[in-house]
Amino acid sequence: MVPFTNNFHDLSNAEGYQFEFYCERCGNGYRSAFHRDKVEMGRGLLRSVGSLFGGVVEEVSRSAEQWRYDRATNSPAKDRALTAAVGEISPSFQQCRGCGDWMCKSLCWNDEVGQCLRCSPIVAEEVARAQSAAQRDQIWQKAREQNWTQDVDVATRAKLNCPSCGVKVDGGKFCSACGASLATPVTCGGCGSTANKIGAMFCSDCGGKL
Repeated sequence: MVPFTNNFHDLSNAEGYQFEFYCERCGNGYRSAFHRDKVEMGRGLLRSVGSLFGGVVEEVSRSAEQWRYDRATNSPAKDRALTAAVGEISPSFQQCRGCGDWMCKSLCWNDEVGQCLRCSPIVAEEVARAQSAAQRDQIWQKAREQNWTQDVDVATRAKLNCPSCGVKVDGGKFCSACGASLATPVTCGGCGSTANKIGAMFCSDCGGKL
């Protein structure tokens, strides 16, 4: 049996074996040393010889290629390499009895309690996080309580461009570039009234459609 195998990536290639184990809380990775496959080196030599001489040696070369395909999935050699990698990397990890996940000892393990920081956070760090979260919430609440629109004219339709000079404006009643009024009056085609509000669909004086 090979333990500690639910949190790793297989980085092995045709030349040898390598695995990367990761913490299930912070995601930090720990990569095992690359071990070259001596058998694959010998079979690579056979393939080279087979390409030169053909015949039986070439058949052995094709068998080597099939072995390479099988090796990419599961093989006793890979099991041995994985066992060695587990022995190399496992001292840097600890399995939490609370959640069952594998945690890196350097960052995500609480030695005082014997559990991971997800199950048993360090008190001082948790207090600091709670204080920061409360401070952030209070800042947002105070910002909501402030009247940020007391100087904003919401009764006049905002204009992106001045109808007189065409300069882009941020709103208000008059253009900051030419001083022209940004509230263009709507003239009634029937009676000529200009007393209608922006957005009106019918004239307030004659009832005609604007």
